[in-house]
Amino acid sequence: MKSEEVFLHRLFHGVLPRCSKLAANTNEACKLSDRRTGLVVFAQKKAKKARTIILKEDIADLGKKGELRSVKAGYYRNYLLPLGKAQLVTPVLLKEMKMEDERIEAEKIRVKEEAQQLAIIFETVGGFKVKRKGGKGKLIFGSVTPQDLVDIIKAQLNRDVDKRIVSLPDIREIGEYIAELKLHPEVTAKVRVIVSAN
Repeated sequence: MKSEEVFLHRLFHGVLPRCSKLAANTNEACKLSDRRTGLVVFAQKKAKKARTIILKEDIADLGKKGELRSVKAGYYRNYLLPLGKAQLVTPVLLKEMKMEDERIEAEKIRVKEEAQQLAIIFETVGGFKVKRKGGKGKLIFGSVTPQDLVDIIKAQLNRDVDKRIVSLPDIREIGEYIAELKLHPEVTAKVRVIVSAN
């Protein structure tokens, strides 16, 4: 028999006395009558029950995509991992996230600068002239819509603008009006619209 098997055989068949529960709990060695010490097993510390993860998609009551969260190991292992909703954090993954965040920030700055340059172009043009069929006095038939302004911008500046970013007052008379183009959440261009009758 191997030495471990011999020891276990002696332990279970009464050759070696077992430690009492009290001695095992106080982490003291069992004392034998013939001055030998028995085997004392110390419990290992419990493993960490939390995992640091990165969310791959928005999860209600937990967080949004790309956020770092600490969750219980079982929740990660049994729910988030099988559904592909999260990933364990690694140094390589943290580095990639940092690079991606920097790239996104640089892109946001570039888009904002382009919007500011476009706003300067729109504001220096002077005014966009719209012609409509005239009615009684200063009234015109119909009204001037954002699509009309988009078409004029396209014709004069050769720039494509989405009509959803154009904010026009209600134009039903001949005159000069101010329209706003929301080019970026932080950049708005004000342009003059000059309405005249045919």
